[in-house]
Parts: sequence; C-alpha cells; structure tokens
Amino acid sequence: MAQATLTVTMPEQVWIQQVSVAYPDATFRVLAAVPGSESGFALVRITGRNVTDIVDDITDHPQITELTLVEWSDNEATIHFETTAPLLLFSSRESGMPIELPVEIQDGEATIDVTGSRERLAELAEQLERFGLQYRIENVSDRLHESQVLSERQLEVVVAAVEQGYYDTPRRCSLTELAEHLGIAKSTCSETLHRAEESIVKRFVEDLPGLEDDEPLDGQLPTN
Repeated sequence: MAQATLTVTMPEQVWIQQVSVAYPDATFRVLAAVPGSESGFALVRITGRNVTDIVDDITDHPQITELTLVEWSDNEATIHFETTAPLLLFSSRESGMPIELPVEIQDGEATIDVTGSRERLAELAEQLERFGLQYRIENVSDRLHESQVLSERQLEVVVAAVEQGYYDTPRRCSLTELAEHLGIAKSTCSETLHRAEESIVKRFVEDLPGLEDDEPLDGQLPTN
C-alpha cells in the first residue's frame, strides 16, 4: 500500500476557490463529505476573522443549493451544505480512492491524504486532471504492516525484548537472560535481534522525508 499527501489547487470557477481566496486567512476544514449523483454534501468547519461574511458569501453562491448553520461563534462556524461542484469528491469516487478526512482548504488549495495501491493513486491523479484540478505531490511512500517488515519469529523476539526490558536504559535484561526467557541459544537470539533491528532501522530511514530514492518527478504519481 502507498500513502501520499497532495496539495490540490482548486479551479477558479469553483466556489471554494473563490471564497477561500477572498478570505486567505480563513481555514476550511472538511469534517465529513459524501458525493451524490450530480452534487455533493459536506460538513465544514470555518475558522477566521470574518466568519459572518464568509458564510454569507457561501450561502449566496449559485453552486450552493442548500446550507444549514450547525454551530456558530465569533471566529468559527460549522455548516452543512449541498454543492453542485464537489470536484474532490467526484475525483475520489471515480478513481475508487477514498480521501482521508479531515481535509483542510486555505487560499484556494486543499491538502489531502490518501492511502491505496499505486494503480489507484495513478487513477486519482487522472481524475483530478479530468476535473480541472492541478496538484503537486508533497510526499509518497510505501507503508507496510509490521508483519511484512519482520518475520513472525523476529517479531516474537523483539516483543519479548521490549517486555523484558532489554531496550530499557539502564537495561533490565541481558541478552543471556532474554535468550533463556525465550528458550533459545544466545547466538540465535543475538542474530535474530540484529536482523530485526536492521529491518526496522532501514524501514524507518526509508520513510524519512526527502530520502525516497523513487520519489516521483514533475508531479507525476508512479504506477509501480
């Protein structure tokens, strides 16, 4: 599975671009969203200095067909609405790639996180372009479950080492004591721990920002 963070620039003709650019200091946090056949519904929390004006502008926009004020305060409002231009929702639906919530939108740009296969990521990129959404990739990396990083035996030894205090400072359990606890030879215990530590450290380093050797260029998502 791959995880990616994308910054998506909304088209100028879309209401959220127009409103968020008009109020660049405001933040629009999408808490929940669902696409319909020709429209979309969303629950959005707005924070900023001009919340009243922002809500009025959204209400008056022709792409908003229904709006309900859920919560209200001086610098924050939560609204539920229907829009005829839920381009991110349509892109997600057509690609089969769920967008993780919440999504934050500010000054015409949305930051989205997605998790799925490389093929689905590539399809999402195609759908974003189809709906006129420009995007840039902030990061993309493969995420593996711990069972895929370590063998079953390595995982068993590492868990026992943590539980027995082998990695504590000061150490509460020696390598000899850990091996006796597991019922294995000291040399076997040492070799298993070393291989597990190697896998864990390498996976950690591979996930550090800016160190991915296969980082996609020119804003294109890799397909394999």
